[in-house]
Amino acid sequence: MKPFLPSGGGDVAATKPLVLCADDYAQSAAISTAIRRLAMQGRLSATSAMVLSPHWPEEAAALQANGRRRIDVGLHLDWTSPFAIHAGHGMTLNRAMARAVLGGFDRAQATAVIDRQLDAFEAVWGAPPDHVDGHQHVQQFAGIREALVACLARRYGALARRPWLRVSRAPAAQRTLKSGVIAALGANALEKIATSAGLACARWLSGIYDFQGDEAAYAHHMAQWLATSDAGTILMCHPGDADTGSEDPDPIAPARAREAHFLASDTFARQLAEQRVRLVRGSALYSAQA
Repeated sequence: MKPFLPSGGGDVAATKPLVLCADDYAQSAAISTAIRRLAMQGRLSATSAMVLSPHWPEEAAALQANGRRRIDVGLHLDWTSPFAIHAGHGMTLNRAMARAVLGGFDRAQATAVIDRQLDAFEAVWGAPPDHVDGHQHVQQFAGIREALVACLARRYGALARRPWLRVSRAPAAQRTLKSGVIAALGANALEKIATSAGLACARWLSGIYDFQGDEAAYAHHMAQWLATSDAGTILMCHPGDADTGSEDPDPIAPARAREAHFLASDTFARQLAEQRVRLVRGSALYSAQA
């Protein structure tokens, strides 16, 4: 399997295709509403769903009615949210990172968890996920990554278009301490075993930051991400509307509101035009690699 290379001719070939993916769909109604609105505006090309959330069935139905053919919809594999903890397999991110480093997750147990989440996705969505990534990047943790690749190969290996995988590794110009820690937890290993299994991977992940600062700071980040991301990069985002009714406080709620407002703005549209960025679905980019 070869790394992604853009194809085509004319003006399309002169643009840079990126996948703009909103994480955490179905975490709450406020997050899902913002993601659907941005999808209808053409400001997203993918979203990743938290299927352990009790909101998933109703939010999936809303997305089916508004946006299914506009964006890719994938599984946001979850081990560290309150939903995962309630489901019985979850834990804090710190515990998950420690387990990944100190021997890894039990593969048989991880396989059962992954199959349950894929089942929950398919039961509601009526189709396999377009892609799989991970809440807080757990898809590449030791033990989970091996189980995930095996599950995807077993369940979808005969399909002409198999789910693509996100590799959480920042482009060279965007590397920070945070992105370095994320990549060190298994980016290279996930890519290697996925490639060996014939699964397509998005090699680069942009959009990593500390969720601090005002909207102008986010606009500055975005300008840099667009300028320094290679064609085929996944640019993740976390938009959401204000959610005053949630029982579980969201630590990045202020950042979600800033991101949602900015992504809908004329400023973002100008940035896309200036960098000649074309937002595309990952299934269109990576399916040719299968």
